[in-house]
Amino acid sequence: MKSQNESNVIDVFHTLVKVGLWGGGNTEIRKYGTTDWNYIYRLAQEQSVQGLVLQGIEWFKKHNFILSVPQVLLLQWIGEVQMIEQKNRSMNAFIAELIEILRQADIYTLLVKGQGIAQCYDKPLWRAAGDVDLYLSKDNYEKAKAFLIPLAQHIEAEDKNKLHQGMTIDGWIVELHGTMHTYISRRINKVNDEVHRDIFFSENVRSWNDNGVQVFLPSANNDVIIVFNHFINHFYGEGVGLRQICDWCRLLWTYKESLNYIVLKQRICKAGLMTEWKAFAAFAVDFLGMPVEAMPFYEDKPSMHRKAEKICRLVIETGNFGQNKDESYRKKYTGLTRNFITIWRRFKEFARIAMIFPGNAPKFYMTYLINRFKAVA
Repeated sequence: MKSQNESNVIDVFHTLVKVGLWGGGNTEIRKYGTTDWNYIYRLAQEQSVQGLVLQGIEWFKKHNFILSVPQVLLLQWIGEVQMIEQKNRSMNAFIAELIEILRQADIYTLLVKGQGIAQCYDKPLWRAAGDVDLYLSKDNYEKAKAFLIPLAQHIEAEDKNKLHQGMTIDGWIVELHGTMHTYISRRINKVNDEVHRDIFFSENVRSWNDNGVQVFLPSANNDVIIVFNHFINHFYGEGVGLRQICDWCRLLWTYKESLNYIVLKQRICKAGLMTEWKAFAAFAVDFLGMPVEAMPFYEDKPSMHRKAEKICRLVIETGNFGQNKDESYRKKYTGLTRNFITIWRRFKEFARIAMIFPGNAPKFYMTYLINRFKAVA
């Protein structure tokens, strides 16, 4: 149970994220009085939304509502966001170069998540950067793997079931995806395969001009499903942070006039994720200030608001990609012992999620177990 002071700090944090996402502010922020700004700063780091929260602080300052952020902390915060901005510029330059050399080798690829989604923000360079995720057809996946591995300084073990290969090139983590499969649901995988076919056989893509290089991205209709299914997979797995959910919101907002909502609904239903969609829609509206008119299938129901509150607690507790979890056992133990601890921990996590999504959580856990055993067999 959170103390009143902690609850107030989290409310201020969400208010600043809202302002960073959409502009405009809630002057009721004054009712919270003295705020633990170090805690807010830590939350922004844990959720990878340092830039959005700083945008919120700047908005209030611009409108002559001065927040009591300690000067030393504010300067540190500004410095960190400037470093994020510089990292984004460097990453964008690397992506442009990478896409060019792949194109010269006759390898066709799309950029997914990350820097492509960043273009949906008012300040793309203030979004905390992640990895470079490349999405490819099966043939191009094999070609890209053969072409890039000799250039890599570090190579991860390949997940052949998911057609996933990670590597590090010139200090940047590059992830090759031949599918966007998950380990929790065949239905989700089938929808992801449908999206894959729509991208690579029907060429439903959009593009981003990255330093003069045309970088292809999934069409908005396909990207919404990719982003949603991806963060749902993380939510049921190690945990999801606000940055991923904010990406989804900004994507929906940017393309609200052109999305095919009939196809979107069909795909969500095929994946068996409509309850999850509605619950996260309520979370986006209640806690992130998502404009209702831009959130498809939002339902203003007490049951969805209760689910949103539970989601909020999980997101705050776990941090981005579950970074707040104690994973020290992975270094302490190996083999069967580590696998047993992982399975037991995942069971407890799925059990907690089952309080929000009792229909899917047990099924997803069983599918996860089966796939995990296959992976280690």
